[in-house]
Amino acid sequence: MKIAVFSARPYDQQFLDEASQRRGAGQLFEFLYFDAALDLHTAALAQDCEAVCVFVNDRLDAPVLQALQVLGVRAVLLRCAGFNNVDLAAAGQRGLFVARVPAYSPEAVAEHALALVMTLNRRTHRAYNRVREGNFMLDGLLGRTLHGKTVGIVGTGQIGLATARIFNGMGCTVLGHDPYPSAAFAAIGTSVALDELLARSDVVSLHCPLTPETHYLIDDASLAGMKPGAMLVNTSRGGLVDTHAVIRALKSRRLGHLAIDVYEQESGLFFQDRSGDIIDDDAFQRLMTFPNVLVTGHQGFFTVEALQEISEITLRNLADFATGAACPNQVLAA
Repeated sequence: MKIAVFSARPYDQQFLDEASQRRGAGQLFEFLYFDAALDLHTAALAQDCEAVCVFVNDRLDAPVLQALQVLGVRAVLLRCAGFNNVDLAAAGQRGLFVARVPAYSPEAVAEHALALVMTLNRRTHRAYNRVREGNFMLDGLLGRTLHGKTVGIVGTGQIGLATARIFNGMGCTVLGHDPYPSAAFAAIGTSVALDELLARSDVVSLHCPLTPETHYLIDDASLAGMKPGAMLVNTSRGGLVDTHAVIRALKSRRLGHLAIDVYEQESGLFFQDRSGDIIDDDAFQRLMTFPNVLVTGHQGFFTVEALQEISEITLRNLADFATGAACPNQVLAA
């Protein structure tokens, strides 16, 4: 069986090939790696393939799914937990198998969220550059002690729980909000309404999926309800945050800090080297002018352990599809 792997980087090939070798699946599955993202223009690369393997910024709307089906594709394998980029209704109508990686090393993303908070709070990124230039002055590097502060976790699934445990261990008061509360969270923090969480938290960290209900969860109204000077952290999905509203909150000094590993228009930027290009995304460029904003390029998942787990579960999903076995990670339309 041939599988077209889109948005493939060298590390994707390395870990998928290693997982295939460990499972002895090399003779069953042939991976064709393409650097290009999947969209209507690149779908033809999946010619003669029975499955496609895709990532967060690949496009799988109804026209793309139709094009894939015409080519003979019968399965969509997501190398991620989120599936907001897939038209599940269209996939179901065409009988396409869709499976995801629902949880992979949640500690990886949680630890990256902590790294963003610590870096931005203590200005270690600025200190690093100063010291390399022989400047050892401390002016402008003043941070705040996190011990005793209140951290709000929006979304208390596995990643949210892992993040809550970290901040709880640092001596923070942890608040959580989730429409489907986790019983495990009760041992770590207190579940509250979203408005209360925003009003009380010194740090708000987002760990929820992107759905029609959570799109622009952080907008002008929610930012106005946040504690003045608070830090907002997003390592989940870019569409949770209205970028223009955040810019207004930063300009008014209402929002104290912003740390993001995801961005609502990231598909044209992230996972690419744009260092020699003119980036014409005015909102993103405006964000980069603020000294109290820290941006990383969707690397929260990027650890050896997470990539190994993603590859293993993807191979398991593929095997279930090939054998017709029940797949616990299959995603169906609601």
